[in-house]
Amino acid sequence: MLLGASGSGKSTLLFGLAGLLEGGESEGELRIDGLEPRIARDRTGIVFQDPESSLVMARAGDEVAFGLENRGVPAAEIWSRVDGALEMVGFPYGRDRPTDALSGGEQQRLSLAASLALQPGLLLLDEPTANLDPAGARLVREAVGRLVAGGELTMLLVEHRVKESVDLVDRLIVLEAGGGVIADGPPAEIFAARGDELAAAGIWVPDHPLPVPPTRPRGEPEVLLVADQVGYRFPGEESPALAPIDLAVRSFEALAIVGPNGSGKTTLALLLGGLLRPSTGTARGPDGVPVWRVPAHRLARTIGSVFQDPEHQFLTGTVRDELTLAPSDNRIPGEATRRAAELMDRLHLAALADANPFTLSGGEKRRLSVATALLGEPSVLILDEPTFGQDRRTAVELLDLLAAQRDAGSAVCFVTHDLPFAAALADRTLELAR
Repeated sequence: MLLGASGSGKSTLLFGLAGLLEGGESEGELRIDGLEPRIARDRTGIVFQDPESSLVMARAGDEVAFGLENRGVPAAEIWSRVDGALEMVGFPYGRDRPTDALSGGEQQRLSLAASLALQPGLLLLDEPTANLDPAGARLVREAVGRLVAGGELTMLLVEHRVKESVDLVDRLIVLEAGGGVIADGPPAEIFAARGDELAAAGIWVPDHPLPVPPTRPRGEPEVLLVADQVGYRFPGEESPALAPIDLAVRSFEALAIVGPNGSGKTTLALLLGGLLRPSTGTARGPDGVPVWRVPAHRLARTIGSVFQDPEHQFLTGTVRDELTLAPSDNRIPGEATRRAAELMDRLHLAALADANPFTLSGGEKRRLSVATALLGEPSVLILDEPTFGQDRRTAVELLDLLAAQRDAGSAVCFVTHDLPFAAALADRTLELAR
């Protein structure tokens, strides 16, 4: 297992081992069975942190078969291997399921199935369970555990759910940003000897829970958003992505939306944020106007959204510009620059102020998208998986920032599979069923 604070190079190392690094400056060398990674690509399989970036086919079965066909696997073997890999990861649909109708967690399972079907000697996993519900994550860990225990492959795992995954690994390597390896050895020995030190450095360590945010006085809650039998069905689909639901979102309150993959959590977040027109019912603000009808320039000043994929909301060429772009009717001159600098410092983005947002790591992108939403000073904040890709240190900062936003009077509504984070922040939990 490979651990390290956000930005320490974990994903970069996996990309290098997979033979996928292009350009840039490098030193040293990487070898797979004595070969350069580009030459040894047929011996490795990788599951990316962002599963959507690896999907190339329109149907789930074709996605898994694509790599097998490229490797020249005999046609008679392909579909049995496809079906076996889909079953292994608990994929809930058949081969014909459209890939663009999958949730983020379902995409992650499909991406893992595509890698396992290749029967690689080296399996590189970049947070393979981050977008999965607890049951789905358990299925994936069990599947990988069987393969590793059977001696069929070597696995290098980057994971923030350390407590749940540590039994899968024999060796722990901890990286420090710009500092190389700071620990290497059996997990139990490293956590026993250096657990407090690593947790303070931002590493997820078992039995080091998130601290509870400070208690602050709050005002009387008021309803800011009302969903009345709101639901959504994708065109051409028989089953709804979200069955009709009633919901009130209130000021001075944090609402966690949880549930299995495919239950409609992200769809509900988009409907509440006015970014998707409901198929049934409606979501309204305090003025009674359906939020999907509100013009974008007005909507952005009242509802701040953090998408499941942060790249879908970046608009400028630098981190600094992205932060100062956020709209607000309440700022005095210079306030935007001061607040942007404060958030960059707290969320460990200051050193990246001049970087292009699209070049950041997955965790850095997520923190930037949260910061841009906060800078808009919205009365309602809707976040989809805000802790994805975060180390312990940045998760604590996000927890404190969102708790302060809630206690100042905003409604904070967040979709998550991170149940410890939900327990630390949420005043109320809505659990959706598939």
